[in-house]
Amino acid sequence: MKRDKLTRVFNEAKVLFYDNFSKIVLISDCHRGSGNWGDNFLSNQHLFFGALTYYYQNGFTYIELGDGDELWENRSLKQIISVHSNAFWLMSKFYEQNRLYMLYGNHDIKKRNKKFCRCHCDCYYCESDGTYCELFPNLQVYEGIVLKHCKTGQKIFLTHGHQGDFINDKAWCLGRFLVRYVWKPLELLGVNNLTSAAKNDKKKKKVEKRLINWVQKENQMLIAGHTHRPYFPKPGEAPYFNDGSCVHPRCITALEIENNKITLVKWTVLTKRDRSMYVGREILEGPEEISDYMANENRLLFTNDR
Repeated sequence: MKRDKLTRVFNEAKVLFYDNFSKIVLISDCHRGSGNWGDNFLSNQHLFFGALTYYYQNGFTYIELGDGDELWENRSLKQIISVHSNAFWLMSKFYEQNRLYMLYGNHDIKKRNKKFCRCHCDCYYCESDGTYCELFPNLQVYEGIVLKHCKTGQKIFLTHGHQGDFINDKAWCLGRFLVRYVWKPLELLGVNNLTSAAKNDKKKKKVEKRLINWVQKENQMLIAGHTHRPYFPKPGEAPYFNDGSCVHPRCITALEIENNKITLVKWTVLTKRDRSMYVGREILEGPEEISDYMANENRLLFTNDR
């Protein structure tokens, strides 16, 4: 990854202030589709709705770190919104309370176009009422966001993580063509997309290495998605975090920031003693104090153990 590209995104990112009382949840790579066989979100849609209901009821701000919608395989965002109307309805409740922020990734890079967002995201058709209802009026989708602590000034850089990858960044139109017309039909035959960081282990490690190198050079905490692999370093290691995805088999993962601590969680179907099932939250890593990952003026806290 070219250092200057990610640094440019960091320098131009929208700044959101937070404090020790803020509650933030980070989720990425939902890949919401059109409800057909290629809709990877479909099998986990109930987990997503259950998790988001919890975060809404408990006062969290929801930040989606890119690839929320699968716009490489699908042409119509309106069809995606129609199929997953319950999820978009709930996200609109966050938006009404200024608790929703979206980043774009390589698979939904079209959202960086404000005209595209106005056309597809301002409202949706409610079939039960037979009218158009507001969805995300005047939505702006960002490439990067910086969370800045009100008192300490500590910064957390949020971005999708595809920057610098030629196919997924500069040549995204080519990447979309290959996915839509080459890899999509081949996947029916069981062939994995070798250019995808989500489906190629070597590609994942290459992306992670590039992101970690940037973190070490810039002394800057970074949270990304893109690889679909959750990543949670120990204090003292390079503070690169990854929230995973919503398309894991049988679970979704997320990063929570609460009381200035960060936690990696997963949401999955759990079973009670009476064998009834429910959507449950499990802690995978943390919580860890965010301040333990920050560098000071005299020394680096980061090592390269991984």
